[in-house]
Amino acid sequence: MKFATDFIIRGLVNYLDRDHIKNLKNLIDFLKFTGLYNVQPEAKRLIYERLDDPESPWYRAMKNIKRDLNKNVRKKLVGNFILRAGLFAKPKRDRLREQLQQNIPFALLMDPTSACNLECIGCWANDYAKTDSLSFELMDRIIREGKELATYIYIFSGGEPLIRKKEIIRLCEKHPDCFFMAFTNGTLIDDKFAAEVARVGNFAPAISIEGFEEMTDFRRGEGTYNKVIRAMDIMRSHGNLFGFSATYHRLNTEVMVSDKFIDLMLEKGCGFGWYFTYMPVGSDARPELIVTPEQREYMFHTLRATRKKRPMFLMDFWNDGEFINGCIAAGRQYLHINARGDVEPCAFIHYSNVNIKDTSLVEALRQPIFEEYRKRQPFNHNHLRPCPCLDNPEKLRSIVNASKAPSTQKYDNESVEKLTARCEEHACSWAPVAHSLNHATVEELHKRSSKINAQLVQKPEKEEKF
Repeated sequence: MKFATDFIIRGLVNYLDRDHIKNLKNLIDFLKFTGLYNVQPEAKRLIYERLDDPESPWYRAMKNIKRDLNKNVRKKLVGNFILRAGLFAKPKRDRLREQLQQNIPFALLMDPTSACNLECIGCWANDYAKTDSLSFELMDRIIREGKELATYIYIFSGGEPLIRKKEIIRLCEKHPDCFFMAFTNGTLIDDKFAAEVARVGNFAPAISIEGFEEMTDFRRGEGTYNKVIRAMDIMRSHGNLFGFSATYHRLNTEVMVSDKFIDLMLEKGCGFGWYFTYMPVGSDARPELIVTPEQREYMFHTLRATRKKRPMFLMDFWNDGEFINGCIAAGRQYLHINARGDVEPCAFIHYSNVNIKDTSLVEALRQPIFEEYRKRQPFNHNHLRPCPCLDNPEKLRSIVNASKAPSTQKYDNESVEKLTARCEEHACSWAPVAHSLNHATVEELHKRSSKINAQLVQKPEKEEKF
């Protein structure tokens, strides 16, 4: 079966690479005919109809892929990420979810190391022990077990994952049917590593950036911004796929979605951008950095407008809950394994009943905290309030207390009551805004967008200090 799947994927990759826009439409037509084109109506419109329009962002993004990525990277992106993980593996994951009555993830996030070469303000991983690491053999075992569950996407975080870049390249080589990503500060990317990434083809970093130079350097250290920009230039020169990872908070939100910033990221060659809102996790938490409801609504409107005019795939993991039916954690679409081996529901939720060193991946997915998550997902019928911590803190308290999952933070053993107390104010103030957005007509959304832009648009080029 695997041989047949590999053969079909290779054929489709070569077919799409010859004329990727025309042949993608032909492939979609074929999938429609066979009934395999099972995606949301909005996605159908975006992917299919807009490919007819040379001015549409999707059309231009497809052109950019052909122009900017080397052939090996293009083929691994299409073959491993889109076809194998996205299309061919989905029926097996769905079947296993039903058969095992548990969540099966689309992607798995793990930390090769908790060590880092930077000390960023408010880092969500500050309270992990800095000496923890996952061995190459353990990471390899996790991936092998994941593939048995039809999981082919693996993402590295930390700490700084590229401290272990040799092992990461080895994993890419050993699992050429998988697609790998990493959340990295970018400071360790050099020509030698970029050449290795181009050679294996199946690795794409998301490089962290806080806006422009002043804000990036203030949170991450002097000189970091210039190193990040240089890393992007190096990756682009080798024809590699990469993107940016941005944390928006009370002091930089307007900058992070400004036309000036997005255009800079496009100029540097980013193919995608992941947006995370600031989460007040750990002893170094800064609750005053949590976005205001007005800023979160600004992100809601501005990012949707940006997608209609910029050829880049952009996602806001909190405001885009409506596209993925709420929270994706605890194996519903992803999970997190920290550098000590604790299997956590989310990178921001540091509680666990099991360690991967002591159990299999499929057993870890059955642990009590994951089962409590699964029973309650989605956490809110309004998917603009997807998070059990920031948006529905009472839900996270009930999950952790019912599962009796201890804290995995070595340095402070943060209680769930202490964590969620920092989120109560935002949850209460965001709820009515999310409700009104969820029930607004298109005309009403347009009016709200104009109003919120008028209130906040004065600040997009300004970066405030902490």
